[in-house]
Amino acid sequence: QVQLVESGGGLVQAGGSLRLSCAASGSILRFNAMAWYRQAPGKQRELVATVTSGGSTNYKDSVRGRFTISRDNAKNTVALQMNSLKPEDTAVYYCKGSTGWYDYWGQGTQVTVSS
Repeated sequence: QVQLVESGGGLVQAGGSLRLSCAASGSILRFNAMAWYRQAPGKQRELVATVTSGGSTNYKDSVRGRFTISRDNAKNTVALQMNSLKPEDTAVYYCKGSTGWYDYWGQGTQVTVSS
């Protein structure tokens, strides 16, 4: 059983930056893809960014150019660098690892962007 633990959330002013990290208890090479999702109060969870085992990335339109997802297979971590943050980026951010048969989720980390 692999556990994913997010860290790096916090309170930041609009225009600021945060770097989220997701640490896996085992090798992330088992995951075909890893992703960051977010869920704002009263809204559905939405996909923010993905990175495949081959290193291909994809982003939600509203974060493209501001956020960067990366994975470090040696350290078993996935990061989300968030720049030029906006109040609408406020949400709980979740890490997900997909094996193709099963999805593993972290417990989430709160990101709050003040205006």
